[in-house]
Amino acid sequence: MAREVLKRPLLTEKATLQAEKGIYHFEVSPETNKIEVADAIHHRFGVDVKSVRIAWQKSKHKTQFTRKGARYGVKTGFKKAIVHLKAGNTIDVFAPIETKEKGAL
Repeated sequence: MAREVLKRPLLTEKATLQAEKGIYHFEVSPETNKIEVADAIHHRFGVDVKSVRIAWQKSKHKTQFTRKGARYGVKTGFKKAIVHLKAGNTIDVFAPIETKEKGAL
């Protein structure tokens, strides 16, 4: 693979609760598809993937009010993948990805 498919795991409250059921959330590069995500998960973590769902997280407009006036900005959107693993497979998303590639942990 010429480009990096998986950027980072998404660690939200909902994603943490679903991780107990074998469902993991990742931010992925915008050009990837479901097959590339499944291959990247299988090669990086050594687990069997049951299914992958892809969704776009829309950008959000933010406003901060200060004494000098309002500041406006945009929180950029991104593409996310929701990965369902087969029964008995788990991923430790709190361990750094670099250590998993080297074989530690």
